[in-house]
Amino acid sequence: MNNLAKKLQNRGLRKNRVRSKVSGTAERPRLSVTISNAHVSAQLIDDVSGKTLAAATTVGKKVTGTMTEKAAVVGADIAKKGAKVKVKSVVFDRNGRQYAGRLKALAEAARKEGLEF
Repeated sequence: MNNLAKKLQNRGLRKNRVRSKVSGTAERPRLSVTISNAHVSAQLIDDVSGKTLAAATTVGKKVTGTMTEKAAVVGADIAKKGAKVKVKSVVFDRNGRQYAGRLKALAEAARKEGLEF
């Protein structure tokens, strides 16, 4: 097994381990973050009803700067959209990623805009 396949397998195991413990409700939805090589996306998900309450992404937007700056823009955007649907507190789902760099920038920007987690 090459290094990339092993990394992806380990990330999948971490993701499943986190998701077995983290679940969102209507009062405290799950903030799920997806970071690819080119884009950053975030969703507020109510796992009880299986609905996405709000979403923010860099896909289709003219966001410039580094990926860390793009992640901060998405974090602020998801916090504003969460405020519109009256969400103040969330459960953070990092999807098996390490809490550093882009993920940390997104989380700190969301906290700065008033989202609690």
